[in-house]
Amino acid sequence: MPSLQSHHTFSLQANCLSIVEFNSADAFISAYNQADHAYILGEGSNTLFLEDYQGTVLVNRIAGINHFDTESHHHISVGAGESWHGFVSLCMQNGWYGLENLALIPGSVGACPIQNIGAYGVEVGKFISSVEAVLLTSGEKIIIKSADCNFAYRDSIFKNELANKVLITQVNFVLPKMYSLETSYGELSKLTAPTAQQIFDAVIAIRKSKLPDPAQFGNAGSFFKNPVVTTSQFETLKSTYADIPGFGVSHDETKIPAAWLIDQAGFKGKVFNQVRCHPTQPLVLTNLGNAQGEDVVTFAKEIICEISRKFNIKLEPEVRLVGAKGVIDLV
Repeated sequence: MPSLQSHHTFSLQANCLSIVEFNSADAFISAYNQADHAYILGEGSNTLFLEDYQGTVLVNRIAGINHFDTESHHHISVGAGESWHGFVSLCMQNGWYGLENLALIPGSVGACPIQNIGAYGVEVGKFISSVEAVLLTSGEKIIIKSADCNFAYRDSIFKNELANKVLITQVNFVLPKMYSLETSYGELSKLTAPTAQQIFDAVIAIRKSKLPDPAQFGNAGSFFKNPVVTTSQFETLKSTYADIPGFGVSHDETKIPAAWLIDQAGFKGKVFNQVRCHPTQPLVLTNLGNAQGEDVVTFAKEIICEISRKFNIKLEPEVRLVGAKGVIDLV
């Protein structure tokens, strides 16, 4: 059985029945139809294989980047197997701006619409015009317009109605030539009249200073979503925890940084067997070298339970946890 350790950035020891790479929709359909059970993988930056997977892992290598522009916009079509950060870097080199806040996010382009990746005040759904995909049941090729993707915070149609029903083959972006830079979030607010390139460079520097390198300590980036609570619940919490941070997402909802909650609950830097809550960014769990899937699950559940007890907030994993038969639910 081939090893999956190098195919996901958390680097847990796990195997599968076979690994097949594909570089086109037709090649995928052929491989998928031959597999009894299949899990579709990009760069493995948001997946944890908790144990041996009893099926075939299909790795998306669909490449290609095509661009044309109009008077007001850049139109870019990108193969789902392309590196996300590589694509953002190419945009910067060519003066196609808008995605600079999303620099250095690991993973493939095909993964970006699934959880509507976001960072530093920007979500990718804002720039997606459509997503091209293949229906797993029939092999039919479809195009889903942005308005039908149901983009929300760390959410989309691909995590709900179309979950485990499609393969994303291409993502089509539209970047406006005239737009305002987003500098209101976090450390970017300290920048004075920055250019898009300066924001890109600052985001990379910030992420490198806070987040562990998967090559050194296996990890999947943010392990948990930032919870969204009612504004009234947030105000109640603020009466007890005066310094609790929050960001309004609507007139009656507030997003609370999960890292702050985890830190306040005493998990920052804590180690359980070979799994550590990162000492500079507690939202990240890391593999210290020989972590086991059951260690990750036990530690994550401990964090979830304590946050629920202390703050009456239920944390949800952002990562996909894969067991012997496929994706499993931690909560």
